[in-house]
Amino acid sequence: MKKLFVSLSLLALCLTAFCQNPSYNGKTLGVLGGMGPAASAEFMRIMAVKAPATIDQEHPKIILYSNPSTPDRTAYILGKGPDPEPSLIAGLKALSNWGADFLAVTCNTAHYYIDNFRSQIDKPIVHIADETIKASKERSPEGAWLTATLGTMRTGVYQKHAEQVGYTFLIPSEDIQPDIHEVTDLVKAGKYAESGKLLKKVCKKLWKVKRVPIVAACTELPIAYQYTGLPEDMCVSSLEALADGCLRELYK
Repeated sequence: MKKLFVSLSLLALCLTAFCQNPSYNGKTLGVLGGMGPAASAEFMRIMAVKAPATIDQEHPKIILYSNPSTPDRTAYILGKGPDPEPSLIAGLKALSNWGADFLAVTCNTAHYYIDNFRSQIDKPIVHIADETIKASKERSPEGAWLTATLGTMRTGVYQKHAEQVGYTFLIPSEDIQPDIHEVTDLVKAGKYAESGKLLKKVCKKLWKVKRVPIVAACTELPIAYQYTGLPEDMCVSSLEALADGCLRELYK
């Protein structure tokens, strides 16, 4: 009887573990990165850390196409550079042809273009803005500060997607926007400590107006935030939100 009780207890533990740990469903994720390289590398790290896996074979298949030659997304929006849309389309189609079942792009500003050509891509795309807004609503239902590149802010892509789900962002004043953009440039240049110092100043200015989390709606901003020394729960990372969305598609 005692042996039977032990066996049933072990079976219950195994069933509980099975229910709590979803299995990898075998899908392949295609990631278009290189915008910038540090952001896509950080995304891959987050995917490895957050995946519900205990051995190599339980991690998902991921194809990373890091293409730093993609023209600057913000520069084109501001009328200062070539159109990145053809490169974005070519990159996503390449990942699809290489066997990706669904796609992700580790650049927030790129999603302004993706919204325009999404119908041309034959695979589902996990949209970074939608995932980040979802995470922001859960973290701070009363709203959050939207921090992003000048290009992302100019297009209003986040505001448009937030409006669709009834969420409202606080928008930094015009005099702060260039500093936020400079933070992203510092990360791209590998100047992480400097980027954190500048972002910390920005956050303190914003929190004097209202102390709610900042939404790091540029994939360089979560990297800079790591160097601010500020509380982790006061930043909603677009990289982590995108990773969560991808993992949801990979483990069902």
